[in-house]
Amino acid sequence: MIDGMKQLPTTEAAVTALRTIAAEYAREIEVTDDIGADQTSRRSAAGVGVTTDPDGSLPHEAFVEFGGVPRVSVRLFPEGDALITVENVECPDIPRDDVPAFLRSVFGGLAYVKARRFPPGYRLIVPLPGDRTHKEYVPMVLLTPWLSSRAR
Repeated sequence: MIDGMKQLPTTEAAVTALRTIAAEYAREIEVTDDIGADQTSRRSAAGVGVTTDPDGSLPHEAFVEFGGVPRVSVRLFPEGDALITVENVECPDIPRDDVPAFLRSVFGGLAYVKARRFPPGYRLIVPLPGDRTHKEYVPMVLLTPWLSSRAR
């Protein structure tokens, strides 16, 4: 992580970690921040002009897009989770602390697609530290050249 940091306590810390990963893999990065209860996607019930949560905190959500192939985007939520999209395959509910490891697996070539002949099916497999993996179903119509090149 960043300077020995193992946890990402805030959205801003996670964005900083993603900028570091983008530099490591020579990727362009574009970040869009939404700050305030009336701006974040999960706070649609917030009234007009209400920017803080009932506890007085100011929620911060970020959307990060990486350039290059594979196409990857990350939506960091204030609740501590993320939605990572790899080549149009959505991987929801990734803990914020696992996002850097997830991206390093994808950009570093460790992620792969497991193909099954019968019944036909595909799954994106992303290895994570501690002998964990994230598995996500990939509909056949979403197979892109990058995903197809990773099929096993």
